[in-house]
Amino acid sequence: MTDLPILIAGGGIGGLAAACGLARKGRRSIVVEQASSLGEIGAGIQIGPNAFHAFDYLGVGDEARANAVYIDALRLMDAKTAEDICSIPLGEDFRAHMGNPYAVVHRADLHGALLRACESSPLVDIRTSHTVEGYDQDATSVSLRLRDRAPIRGAALIGAEGLRSQIRAQMIGDGEPRISGHTTYRSVIPTEQMPEDLRWNAATLWAGPKCHIVHYPLKGWKVFNLVVTYHRDVQEAIAGRPVTKAEVAEGFEHIHPKARQIIEHGDNWKLWVLCDREPISNWVDHRVALLGDAAHPMLQYFAQGACMAMEDAVALAHCMEHHGPDVEKALQSYQDMRRVRTARVQMNSRLIGEYIYHPDDAKAAVRNQVMRGMSPQDWYQQLSWIYGSTGLEDSSTLQTNH
Repeated sequence: MTDLPILIAGGGIGGLAAACGLARKGRRSIVVEQASSLGEIGAGIQIGPNAFHAFDYLGVGDEARANAVYIDALRLMDAKTAEDICSIPLGEDFRAHMGNPYAVVHRADLHGALLRACESSPLVDIRTSHTVEGYDQDATSVSLRLRDRAPIRGAALIGAEGLRSQIRAQMIGDGEPRISGHTTYRSVIPTEQMPEDLRWNAATLWAGPKCHIVHYPLKGWKVFNLVVTYHRDVQEAIAGRPVTKAEVAEGFEHIHPKARQIIEHGDNWKLWVLCDREPISNWVDHRVALLGDAAHPMLQYFAQGACMAMEDAVALAHCMEHHGPDVEKALQSYQDMRRVRTARVQMNSRLIGEYIYHPDDAKAAVRNQVMRGMSPQDWYQQLSWIYGSTGLEDSSTLQTNH
């Protein structure tokens, strides 16, 4: 049954990365997407060195580098006092330590690079307007059930449809995602609209009690990405709803004016309520596996959601090649390779939000003292497990070209 394609549900970053990786190993795939056309909403994302390791493996390293903005530092500010807490330099020493740079990129540019790679490959078949309803499988194949369409048969099925994956619902049945209650507002503005004294070539985070503000340049410094997060204890999952500037500013009266002005300069704000799920140890059902947010959705605070999905795609391609026609063994190996690392990122994403980005009073004072006492080399050692890793047990399979 090795002549059957690998079926991939979901045409986002994770699904397209999986198709790219499989094509590089000579495996055919069919990507089905519910939307009528492929594209990405949202704005900027941060891409750590581990993402660049994956880009190179997937064959899109050059284009990803061309679209990225290479920032000088990860900068943490105290939002109440406007004082520096710490700055992690991302120059040559960082690149040498991690093996690749740290950068920021517009989500649509990253998705576009993967899409063009898929469209240029005769091994990838992309089908839009396909709504997934579930799957059936036997000892030799799996069938993807679709609304108002005939099922598609493949050698394996990868569920990469995100937080509310229909494949996960059938496989795991764990219901609705966990709503954190944290609201995030996003805006992209022209650089000339950004306050001049804040046009820093850094991914800057202003940490305050139950809130934080992030900004960094995008698209060759043509625009700035703005992200404002607040604990509003909202218990309804919302994605991309337009909101007023007054709603974004509500509750930020205690924040220093230098940080608060970012809200005033933002425009066309949209709201998301952050959700995740508990880590799970099994996301494989014989010939069916989950990938990306379908497998391990996480809060945004480690800036690793897209990076983990691409690492998943790399591991999947590696295991499919290594185990040849034994699809079930390949999927089990893929899961074994990924579950502890992704669970660690899920758990750390929650902890960072609570103890680094949003504490107040004594907890904030402890954070400031500890982080101010760390040298760049201390930070590099602290972050090596995530940024310096390929996400594969056999790191020799990931060869970087730069």
